[in-house]
Amino acid sequence: MPPFKTTYRISWVDTDAAQVVHFSNYFRVFERAEEEMYQQLGFTFNDIIRKYDFWFPRVEAFCKFKAPSKYGDVLEVSVVVAEIMDKAVKYGFEMVNKASGQLVAEGYVVVVIADKKLGKAVSLPKELIEKLSIYEES
Repeated sequence: MPPFKTTYRISWVDTDAAQVVHFSNYFRVFERAEEEMYQQLGFTFNDIIRKYDFWFPRVEAFCKFKAPSKYGDVLEVSVVVAEIMDKAVKYGFEMVNKASGQLVAEGYVVVVIADKKLGKAVSLPKELIEKLSIYEES
């Protein structure tokens, strides 16, 4: 299956004194793309929280910066489900400048599914695995 794709326009608040995207903001864009992918699959963070009383702590994050992004740039963000584990999901991301076609960043996050009451990781529900597998990297 092809990756999930969305776009993100760089806002003034995303940039630093050099007028390029501050490195930490790439992780915000990753998370926004993840949220949009969930919506495309027919659920939201709140749906999962209400149904299962889960939360989604990030336990690992990585980003390799390839080229600067500036205010006003439009990025195409691709998301793949790189790995589905028993209690976690690894999402892979790529960001490409839509105007130039240049890869600006790539990375991943590992998200654990945790029970809010128990305060520990739990197995992913089959329903989530089935939905997420649509964007699983082959």
